[in-house]
Amino acid sequence: MIEVCMHDGSTIEVEIEGKGPSLLLPVNPKPAEGPQADEMVKWGVDPALGRNLIDGLRDRYRVIVFDYEGHVMRSAKPDTLTPANIAGDFLSIADAADARRFAYYGYSWLALSGLQLAIRTDRLSALMIGGYPPIDGPYKEMLKVTAATYEMSSSSHTHSTAASSPKASDEWDWSTVEVTMSVAQTKQFMTLYQALQGFDDRAVQSRISCPRICFAGSDDKIEYEQRWGGVTVDIAGPFLRQRKEMEALGWDVAVLEGLDHTQAMQAANVLPIIRPWLDSNLR
Repeated sequence: MIEVCMHDGSTIEVEIEGKGPSLLLPVNPKPAEGPQADEMVKWGVDPALGRNLIDGLRDRYRVIVFDYEGHVMRSAKPDTLTPANIAGDFLSIADAADARRFAYYGYSWLALSGLQLAIRTDRLSALMIGGYPPIDGPYKEMLKVTAATYEMSSSSHTHSTAASSPKASDEWDWSTVEVTMSVAQTKQFMTLYQALQGFDDRAVQSRISCPRICFAGSDDKIEYEQRWGGVTVDIAGPFLRQRKEMEALGWDVAVLEGLDHTQAMQAANVLPIIRPWLDSNLR
């Protein structure tokens, strides 16, 4: 294990498992336990998600593992969690791991962060993003959700986890969701989406030169009530409507039929997509 300094002076732990082409994987390698695991199961998330992804890749790849989401929750960056700084953090991790060339996989906001990384470096050997479209991303909608979350955290110190990791569930009553989180933690995601408001995801496609794949569940769409900004965050829409355009721009595209945001992020659904794709594109 190594420790790497991030843009704000905080440090993150990085683990390296396996041998082969390098792959940056921003997941938690330690399965959750106890009440935290119970809460994850309630949301439909595998408490061992990160570990299962690692185990499915380390036999052929040098997996560089770092829990970036956990890191920003522990060391919040309310004014500096910008796309450029995130990309800089990822490159610092690659440097510390002696990975001159590396592939990257990220899901949800860590997927859009992968896109931001790809347009800022020529070191990527492959890019894999899930749960976020490479074109027509819902940047405006996510800003409204995160702004509403920030306002609620400022006034009552409660928020929905939707700000950082939107999840869809037909059985979950969003009006009752309230999870304690600091103002600094919520503000950092507002900072991220504010910085992306002028971002033209179509205009940057020519700057991505490595092999790339994107995927999402066909049911990945959340309609937020007014409390959370009154917007619809439609991740699946661009995949369903603009798949041919994505492919023409150089993306391999997969749509997971009948799966929502949470279901599509589970290792049992992710590995059958990214593992054979990696094996074909990183020879």
